[in-house]
Amino acid sequence: MSSVTDEEDGALRWVKSSRSFANGDCVEVASLPDARIGVRDSKDSEGPVLRFTAAEWTAFTGKVRNGELG
Repeated sequence: MSSVTDEEDGALRWVKSSRSFANGDCVEVASLPDARIGVRDSKDSEGPVLRFTAAEWTAFTGKVRNGELG
């Protein structure tokens, strides 16, 4: 995990899933300047950001869609 600097964060467009629950248990994603995908807790926008390569993100979201993660 790493933090995104204020400079980077100001230029990022964080997106919350349209399937997010009203209870606030959501994540947001953004394309990062280093060609990675950033993921953060929507309730803690100043907190840590997970970074994934495009290939890692595609593999992860594919497993989620296929119900392979639980």
